[in-house]
Amino acid sequence: MRSHAPSQRQLRVGEELRHAVVRILDHAHFRDPDLVAASITVTEVRVSPDLKNATAFVIPLGGLQMARVVAALNRAQGYFRRELGRELALKFVPCICFAADTSFEYSLRIDALLRQPDVERDLEADTEAVHGQGEGDHGP
Repeated sequence: MRSHAPSQRQLRVGEELRHAVVRILDHAHFRDPDLVAASITVTEVRVSPDLKNATAFVIPLGGLQMARVVAALNRAQGYFRRELGRELALKFVPCICFAADTSFEYSLRIDALLRQPDVERDLEADTEAVHGQGEGDHGP
């Protein structure tokens, strides 16, 4: 099975959902102790091709207590779905689940790998080789 890029409609609905989830988080008064004082960033919402399921990628401030916050948000799925129904004019309100956004951690790992001395040396050698090849081709 090949994975296809999301359609414009999926991207548009995902962004609309992201904004709605942020508004809900800003105005909600949660009783769950894991959400009461949590400051949560919604980085992306991915929507299924049929627009009936959505995954909201979140990260708590500083990345602290990620698992607890994501679990608490998933416990509040019904609340979010109800509020999304009030906020959005969609034919179907998607079933939303929450997942930890690990893209920042991943980019930090890649950056750390690229900064290792032997990798930096190899990258500099590749850059010099590319620049060195093209210099002789430009003139007499």
